[in-house]
Amino acid sequence: MHVEADIVTIGDEIMIGQVVDTNSATIARRLNQIGIRVAAKYSIGDDPQAIRNALLYAVGRVQVLILTGGLGPTRDDITKTTLAEFFGCQLEFNPEVYAQLERYLSARGRSINEANRTQAYVPNCATVLQNFHGTAPGMRFEKEGTVIFSLPGVPHEMEDMLEKDVIPYLQERFQLPPIEHFTFCTVGIPESELMLKLKDWEAALPSWVKLAYLPSPGMVRLRLSAQPGHTGMLAKMRELALKTQPILGESLYAWSDQSMEQTVFDLCVDRNLTLAMAESCTGGFLAHGITSIPGSSRFFLGSAVTYSNQAKTALLGVPSQLLEAHGAVSAPVAEAMAVGARKVFQSDWAVSATGIAGPDGGSPEKPVGTVYVGVAGPEGFVTHRHLLLGNQRLRNIQMTRLFALDLLRRCILKNA
Repeated sequence: MHVEADIVTIGDEIMIGQVVDTNSATIARRLNQIGIRVAAKYSIGDDPQAIRNALLYAVGRVQVLILTGGLGPTRDDITKTTLAEFFGCQLEFNPEVYAQLERYLSARGRSINEANRTQAYVPNCATVLQNFHGTAPGMRFEKEGTVIFSLPGVPHEMEDMLEKDVIPYLQERFQLPPIEHFTFCTVGIPESELMLKLKDWEAALPSWVKLAYLPSPGMVRLRLSAQPGHTGMLAKMRELALKTQPILGESLYAWSDQSMEQTVFDLCVDRNLTLAMAESCTGGFLAHGITSIPGSSRFFLGSAVTYSNQAKTALLGVPSQLLEAHGAVSAPVAEAMAVGARKVFQSDWAVSATGIAGPDGGSPEKPVGTVYVGVAGPEGFVTHRHLLLGNQRLRNIQMTRLFALDLLRRCILKNA
């Protein structure tokens, strides 16, 4: 059975760019994994007519509609009221929702106020989905063959409800085999160059497999997907992907859809290595990426965020003469930072990053986007210079983090 879904995120804060919509990406990814195709995905404001239009567009056209947002206790949260009107039912006090509200708030030392109490009123034609991580319950409706879910907009609340209520219900309702994908990751090769390198390999792919290039700053993921009707092809797709290794070499960093941080994590844990960091332009982003992974304390010792020249000298022992002669953004300083971090933290490996993230601060000799990354290890040190295009500060910081960790990855592999 071919099942399609629409995803609609609701909220004025999304429409004005105050909040970035991550919910639709999370939902789309999970629906794809269970074999449901997303037909449309869009955002609308806190407007009753816009919500009604989304319902009218989806009902009877797709089998699944998932709405997120607009379920809070404030006056601009009008999703619940609009749904009740659309489905021709009334808001009724629900004792089970009220009891869950009491438990949730009591565990946090709070009592129910009048605003909270309104959240215990839900459409009497809906199946209630209890919220164990917030105060707004979710709801499930059905009309003209379309199952409609209304979920909270807070990501961790939505995700919990998606996993415990939505996905199991859809799997039982439609009994679809999951779509099979095999994703592998490359770094340091632009998408256009990658396509040229892989054109012969891509041309030889069998007709049942589809290739997608998924670029992001500094890296490209390659996703192989088995066409509908072809199941049990995961091993075959991996076999096809492995044929790219002689073509791409060290630029291939993972035979799965994983981050560079996870790859470094696995390398360090597998080889029983310890790691330290010295950061300037990344301002802690390197350490944040590593420590976001549970279990990083097994190998990660710490990071020195030495933003000023004084801090580089005082904390890492970078000679002031070196800074005066070459400037903070230079290969010698990146080297000294890595060597200093390895010494201070007594780690097996250390990685450093220094540069000009932008949007200003550059010069003709060192324009915005000039960064140096360094690695110090048991057999010495190495530094690389990168000239990142553009003056978007966050993008430059993210790419610096990626290239610093990639240099570390390559050095560890060579030292094995």
